[in-house]
Amino acid sequence: MSDTVEQLTLRVLSALLREDVAGLRSRGRLTRRADGRWLVLVDERIALPVEPDGFQCELCARLPLLEVDGEPCGELPAILAAFRALADPMDATGFTEFTEECRQTLATMLLHERQLPVVLGELVERYGDDPAAWEGPLASLGFDTLAAHLDHPVYPTARGRAGLDTGDLLRHAPECHPSFELRWLALPAEALTVHGSAPLPGWWPTPAMLGLPELDGSHLTIPVHPLSLGAPLAEALRATGLTEHAVLAEHPHLAVRPTLSMRTVAVLDDPACHLKLPLATATLGLRNRRTIKPGTLRDGAAGQRLLAQVIAREPRFADTVLLADEQCYAHAGHELLAVLLRRFPPAPESVAVPLAALLAAEPGGALVIDRLADRFYGGDPVALYDALLTLLLDWQTTLFAHGIALESHQQNTTLLLDRADGRTRLRLLYKDNDGPRINRSRCRLPLSDEEFDDGRIFADDDRALTDLFTTITGHLCTAALAFGLAEHGRAPLDTTLGLLRKRLGEAVERLGPVGEPLRAALLDAERLPVKAMVSAGSLYSKARSGAADINKHYTSGPNYLAGR
Repeated sequence: MSDTVEQLTLRVLSALLREDVAGLRSRGRLTRRADGRWLVLVDERIALPVEPDGFQCELCARLPLLEVDGEPCGELPAILAAFRALADPMDATGFTEFTEECRQTLATMLLHERQLPVVLGELVERYGDDPAAWEGPLASLGFDTLAAHLDHPVYPTARGRAGLDTGDLLRHAPECHPSFELRWLALPAEALTVHGSAPLPGWWPTPAMLGLPELDGSHLTIPVHPLSLGAPLAEALRATGLTEHAVLAEHPHLAVRPTLSMRTVAVLDDPACHLKLPLATATLGLRNRRTIKPGTLRDGAAGQRLLAQVIAREPRFADTVLLADEQCYAHAGHELLAVLLRRFPPAPESVAVPLAALLAAEPGGALVIDRLADRFYGGDPVALYDALLTLLLDWQTTLFAHGIALESHQQNTTLLLDRADGRTRLRLLYKDNDGPRINRSRCRLPLSDEEFDDGRIFADDDRALTDLFTTITGHLCTAALAFGLAEHGRAPLDTTLGLLRKRLGEAVERLGPVGEPLRAALLDAERLPVKAMVSAGSLYSKARSGAADINKHYTSGPNYLAGR
């Protein structure tokens, strides 16, 4: 078994254990054998070799195998077949589809291995050999490429993208750092819902610029990702009754490069502008489609306005927390006929790094956080981590005080580093604020429920907020770095987790009584909520999992902050 296969098998087994698939965690009995500890389900005649973990589950898989009826089973399809046999027959399809998801992920991981030396060479040639000097919005795409080669902290098959083959990835995926041109669709102006008063950039084509002069004045243009052409686009036009009224321009137009999210692309001639486009694929679970529901565009714009109000009331964040402008969007009432024009605030001399890239390997072989620490923090990555914690936790706890929690995970939170007046300046940049949770009983900001489309955004108590804060700001943005720095030998785990608890405690303390729900839910709780992403996203239907929102469906894990 190759290292890559072993890595994926271990991650999948650990995720199934964490999410208690087949009752492995809740009904399993720990036993010790000559080679170590095993978790045994006697009735189902399966056993899993395990070892201590502590991040989001007490245990994780120790070896890439499952014992079935006393025989070792090391092939991932056979392992999943064993779990499928234990599942309710209604869930068999989910296990079969997840097996295919694993196969596609393995193919992607092998592609990454083959392409990585070439890609790293291209990054060095394009941006230089020191990532700490990759300044500006164009060079920041290099960090997206590095981050795309890392595994997700929770979801085991995050590198997979349903329905896409190797050629699709080579031409369009961020890990390959390609550039390509978009296709454009001319739609009747009355068929489009358009939001945003700012003028479009000069590069946005008119129908005439696309070779369709007869449609000037009657039609507007929207970009289409090349991977959404063909049957997906045809079905979207049929569903909206626009088949006879829409015209696809014959030739592609506008060079772009994919960001870490893949469906969002940066305009090469204007890289401070990104276009978020629907993709006919799924990531982080087969039910987590990469299309764009029109309501999420409205929610993202409202979320940005809400955060701007908080900054206006909390002026200490005016120079340290930046927001992407997400007010300009258009859609034709279908999740494949939509576009968001995202504009980033000027930061031409800043190094812009998504949190997801900090633990990625850079072309020289070190971690990205090492190189950034060399330039900005005297070679101490823990000092950089401390500075990040101080600002990020102050901001996120302040939002909680206003009755808000953000789904600002490690991909949507960008670290901006530069030198100002001879001193290091650290700022945070946020985008994609369409999935917050708001406690309507505490939020006193002048933003009405009607400004949001998704009613699940609103809650009447703090539980939904503390769950989201824990799983996103806690697990993904801060604790994953604490465990990662320790795993890479940059500091002992007690040091990094102790630092996280200290900074979180200080931030909560500043809130006074309003912060007590956060203290109870994070610092003093026996267990923490943990995303159950495989169960909700792939294995079970929403009816079976009970997940109202597959991205906010939880199990529980140990509190790694308690007692430190």
